[in-house]
Amino acid sequence: MTAPEAGRIAFTLKWAASIIQIKGYTATAFGWTPWNLYLFLVGVLGWFAVGVLWNDRAIMLIHLVALGAMLAGMSSG
Repeated sequence: MTAPEAGRIAFTLKWAASIIQIKGYTATAFGWTPWNLYLFLVGVLGWFAVGVLWNDRAIMLIHLVALGAMLAGMSSG
């Protein structure tokens, strides 16, 4: 993958993930569970992928921690 191609993919992915996470916040505000969690999962995974594309360990770490916390909370019922 060329650098400009990876840059376009990262740009698109970060905005898509951000919009999805905003929808997750909206779903939380309106009490639309479990849709809020599904939206957050997609957004977190999208941002993790952006971290991978950018080779940014801080972005990857924070989103792995968020993913782990969400999965733990979801599995605890």
